[in-house]
This record gives sequence, C-alpha cells and structure tokens, in this order.
Amino acid sequence: MTPRPSARFLAVSLLSAGVLSAVGACSGLADDVARYAATPGPSSGSPGGSAASRTAPSALTAGQAEAALVTEADLGDPWTPTQGVATWRDGFLKASAPVALPDCQRLLDALYSDELLGAPARAVVGLDDGYADAQLRYQVSAQRPADVDRALAWLRTLPQKCRQFTATTARGAVQTVQVADSRLPEFGDARQGLRVTLTREEAGQPVTLTVDAAAVRVGQDAFTVTNGGLADVYTEVTQAVAELGAKRLAEVRKQGRAQV
Repeated sequence: MTPRPSARFLAVSLLSAGVLSAVGACSGLADDVARYAATPGPSSGSPGGSAASRTAPSALTAGQAEAALVTEADLGDPWTPTQGVATWRDGFLKASAPVALPDCQRLLDALYSDELLGAPARAVVGLDDGYADAQLRYQVSAQRPADVDRALAWLRTLPQKCRQFTATTARGAVQTVQVADSRLPEFGDARQGLRVTLTREEAGQPVTLTVDAAAVRVGQDAFTVTNGGLADVYTEVTQAVAELGAKRLAEVRKQGRAQV
C-alpha cells in the first residue's frame, strides 16, 4: 500500500496551491472561471445602475459557485471523490443533547445536516480519505452576508456554551461531546473554526469521532469546511483547505467583475 502522506505535506501542498491561485499563476482556476461568465449587472443607465449596486454584488451564479470549490485536484492523495455519506454521520451525529442545551442540539443538527451556516449550500463537493475513514465536505454558501455573520457569531459562543455535554444516539449510546475553538489563520473577512469530538465506548473500548468545522465569509460570499473521521483528523489540513478556499472565492469574484 502506498504510504499515507503526512499532514504537514498535505498542508504545505495546499498552501502552495493557494498562493498560486491567489496570484493567478495557476491557470486551472482561470480556465474554470472563463467557462462561467458572471451574471451581468444592471447597466449604468438603468434604475438599478447606481453606486449601491456596485457595492452590493449579486449572488454567485451556479457556475461561479462550482468554480470556487476546492476539489480532489487541489488536495491530491489520499483524497478522492466521495463514495457516499460516511457511516459515522448517522452513528454519531444523529443524536440528542439535553433539552436544557438547545444550542448544543442545534450544533449537532447542523453538523448532521451539513448546514453549518443554517441553510443548504449553493455548491458542494465531498471527498473521502480511505486511509483514515475520513470525509471532507466543502460547501459554497447561498446565505446573505448578514445571515452568515449571525451564524458566525453563534458559532463563536459554542466553545463556552457547549464545552462538554452528553448526547444520546437513536440506538441509545451515550456520548461525551466536547467543543473547542479551533483558531483559523487571518484570511477572508470573518471566520470561525470549531473542533468537535464525540466519544463513547464500544466493546469496552473508547471510540471517538473528531470533526473539524470552519466557516468563512469573503466579502459577500461564504463557505464551510467540515473534516471528520474516526482516526486522525488533521487541523492543519482543515486550515489549509479553508485558506485556499478563501483565496479561490475572492479570485472567482475578481474574474467575474472583469467579465462584466
């Protein structure tokens, strides 16, 4: 079997790809964006062609959202297109928190439904790491900036509100859930990262699901990254994917403006 690439190697590779994308040296992104023209805004002579329309860009087109995704071509081995929803999603995340902790229940529901920002995404890619039974999902949001900022503000409260609690699965397994702040590098305009662990005993042995989650707003746009698995889940990879995603989203917007 081919040796598993180290977390450091993956993070360095992703960051290098992000730098190339940001400066336009990576032609792949430009080629993607060129295939998807941005929706033209109102002409300067129309009622909508005001300064306000220039400061509040329209939502990403479907093509732009797809072009902004981070894919297996960016991550490389061992990540491959997903083969389906990870089995641990139902086994661990479909769980009930105490009634007295509604924010903790909301977090579990958001992780289970893959709606960290509170609504379905505009474009989604799922990737599997077969070495570690891990799954990464990258989603470009369709939420308005004000809604994204409210969701980010809520996420920032969770390491305190939900630092540790118990949750019970549909099959009656009791899990200890811990939520911690996961610092993200300074990119984009607003961001929040979390590390969530869910631990229970199976056959007398502790089993832990670890989920890294990141939500980032870049101007008028936003995206989320979740990286979860039952073995090693590397925060460095989550951070690098998020940083690359922020640069790619900004570049898609830049290319879209140039085409209008």
